[in-house]
Amino acid sequence: MVSFIFRRLISGVVVLFVVSTLTFFLLYFSATSVARNILGDTATPEQVLLKEAELGLDQPLVSRYFDWLGSVLRGDFGVSWFSSQPVVESILGRLPTTLSIVLVTIVIAAVLATLFGVFAAVRRGWVDRTLQIVSIGASAVPQFVVAIILVTVFAIGLRWLPATGYVPLSDGFSGWSASITLPIVALAIGTVASTAQQVRSAVISVLSRDYVRTLRSRGLAPTEILFRHVLRGAAPAGLTVLSLQFIGMLGGVVVIEQIFALPGLGFLALQSTTQGDMPVLMGVVVYIVIIVVVVNLLVDLAVGWLNPKARVS
Repeated sequence: MVSFIFRRLISGVVVLFVVSTLTFFLLYFSATSVARNILGDTATPEQVLLKEAELGLDQPLVSRYFDWLGSVLRGDFGVSWFSSQPVVESILGRLPTTLSIVLVTIVIAAVLATLFGVFAAVRRGWVDRTLQIVSIGASAVPQFVVAIILVTVFAIGLRWLPATGYVPLSDGFSGWSASITLPIVALAIGTVASTAQQVRSAVISVLSRDYVRTLRSRGLAPTEILFRHVLRGAAPAGLTVLSLQFIGMLGGVVVIEQIFALPGLGFLALQSTTQGDMPVLMGVVVYIVIIVVVVNLLVDLAVGWLNPKARVS
């Protein structure tokens, strides 16, 4: 198990290094005049050049990269070029918003997808066909369309929930849950639909295996076979799908946060991209990759615990 964790950690560090390096060079190659964006259109060419020297943009790109990498390894992500706020402070202030939405969504999606997938796999017939039709339809509708419909119906029409804004959990559970309900539903619908399909397929596959037929022949109760043996065999496939869905949510939450005006990492990433605020954008990329690496490591550990063969593969 120790070597298994060590291999996963090493691969995570490599992924973090490669993604951050590629992002750095791609951003700086495609960047416009950041100094002009900061100073405005009325700035003179001399003022722009002075600002570029102040930001270090007059240095060679490779030199800038190693300066940035050395600072990051010391835990210093720099400050925003526009607000002068430390990057780490900006990210940590917005991280709870994004994690609140994504983590609650993935938990709800895991529970509902498991229930729907197992029920369809066991009952088959019209239940199975209905699940497949509904899953295809729900997966085909873009998340931003679902979000707009939810806002129109439940926030503007019925006035049951707020249309925009975020209430921290520290200010009260009711306000916090109300502020994230619509974003969570917008993200969860497609996630539940696609994950339930995968759980259904995994459960059907396990139900057809020889050891399940042997357990039935020994007279074990169907519920015991399902919950103690079948679900354990189907869980790795479901966990893998959920980890991929989690990664996809971190991308989809950018649009959702814009629609619901949520001050999360997605909102910060889009704002810094529009402004050309490279230190903030690179900080967001590094933090998101770290989250993805940690989630993948936890999923690998869970899969390795459920299926010992995975630890040696």
